[in-house]
Amino acid sequence: MIQEPFLHSLERMKSVQLPNGGFPYHAGEEARPDATAWAIIALSAYAFDRESCNRGRAHLVSQQAKDGRLSISPAHSEASWPTPLAVLAWQESSQSHEAQSRATDYLIGLTGQHFPNPDPSISGHDTAIRGWPWTADTHSWVIPTGLAILALQQMGLGTHIRVVEGQHMLVDRQLPHGGWNYGNTFVFGKELHPLPESTGVALQALAGATPIHEVQQSLDYLLHELPHLRTPLSLGWALLGLGAWGLKPPNTEALALASLQRQERYGPYPLPSLALLLCAVKASQGLHSLFNASPREMHSPSTHASGARSFFR
Repeated sequence: MIQEPFLHSLERMKSVQLPNGGFPYHAGEEARPDATAWAIIALSAYAFDRESCNRGRAHLVSQQAKDGRLSISPAHSEASWPTPLAVLAWQESSQSHEAQSRATDYLIGLTGQHFPNPDPSISGHDTAIRGWPWTADTHSWVIPTGLAILALQQMGLGTHIRVVEGQHMLVDRQLPHGGWNYGNTFVFGKELHPLPESTGVALQALAGATPIHEVQQSLDYLLHELPHLRTPLSLGWALLGLGAWGLKPPNTEALALASLQRQERYGPYPLPSLALLLCAVKASQGLHSLFNASPREMHSPSTHASGARSFFR
């Protein structure tokens, strides 16, 4: 049975769906592909109103460009970072297979700008390793790379060379003391601070493909920060990242409820953030566990979870 605050959040999402099937970032605004995709993923995870999900998927198809991308808006076609979210939102729909396939082909071909590091003292990471950018013709960063990897994994491409290289990029961008920033490690010799959302995305994308000893400090970082996280973006990705390694905490619902209660003071959360938090509550072992069909060519989280659970002891 769905707890009342979570049910209320699902009903709120459904209530703001627009006549064209899309979902807005905030109520009263125009539809956005990222908000639409996240709403579909969350509503589907709870089996809440299949018709709303189907209308949302059809809207995403209508917004897809000929080359397969979904951009944040028609005025910014180069900002195609919502594409992997659409791939995930289409996962449960046989009517969206063609659109999903074109979006997958687009992601495989998208690399951004990569180049030899001209001065390691300025930028501490390997700038030549290909990941995915937020917008075309720019450098790759942690969150869009993680999202692209998740989408390609769900399409059965977990061992594709682009996925493997993207995971290599994420490992290279990991901070020496654990966690991930947006994508840099050092700037002018100074190590940057980790961020929960970037760390959660990276850990989710690396689960099943990276030995736990390579990310143990990052898991430690998230486990330390988790009790203090209240925003849906940070908390949601932290829970998904830990869950992908078999470390979903037993007090997940309590943490999520504490986050939802903050809306009474700060106002309604943006729809993508709210949907993300609901997904994190529902997911048993990371984002992939929300989908009925397990992604092919991926390792089971059980291969590394047994060692990771020692963190709870």
